[in-house]
Amino acid sequence: VFKASYDKANRSSVNSFRGPGIEEGLRLLERIREKFGLPITSDVHTPQEAKKAREVLDIVQIPAFLCRQNDLLREAAFTGKIVNVKKGQFLSPAEMINRVRAASTPDGDCNAIATERGTFFGYGNLVNDFKGVVELRRRGIPTVFDATHSVQRPASLGDATGGEREFVPPLARAAAAVGVDGFFFEIHPEPERALCDGPNCLPLSATREVFERIAEIDALIR
Repeated sequence: VFKASYDKANRSSVNSFRGPGIEEGLRLLERIREKFGLPITSDVHTPQEAKKAREVLDIVQIPAFLCRQNDLLREAAFTGKIVNVKKGQFLSPAEMINRVRAASTPDGDCNAIATERGTFFGYGNLVNDFKGVVELRRRGIPTVFDATHSVQRPASLGDATGGEREFVPPLARAAAAVGVDGFFFEIHPEPERALCDGPNCLPLSATREVFERIAEIDALIR
């Protein structure tokens, strides 16, 4: 699945539909889907953005800090697409179950998945409790592990978020071992030059080894 940000050029926000560039961004994503045959996913930040994005996105993402916005979750569900609800770093697994349920239509249809991406642990640090992944899956919720955002160090660079990308491979292997249903990675050919998420990006050159290892673990446990 190809994930893109609409406004990285202007950097008004990351993975955002905000501003006058939404239509242009949607056209760019549509061209990518048509050229490469890839499913497309990206974030939406308001109900209005969800309505506009439904024609292009195959998976509608709900940003972690907006996962408690019920109107946004409902509108995302109304698109008829898969809704990826990113777990807020401030939520317990039990609270996240309710967030996924909120992404339902009035008829009760729910086509949502959850993404685990760490929990606040003190200032400027995140930890992963893989018991939460097990709990979500026991409730029948397909669960994705975001291996790169999980190694973020919020505000650790003063005016920007840092990260510890060296921990991406071992955390991904741990997630595979508990039976996670999918993975999310930020990947860049040269992470030091990335416009966002550079400190926690997985270098493109490292992806083959990481993917092969988690595939081996997944095959073993299943």
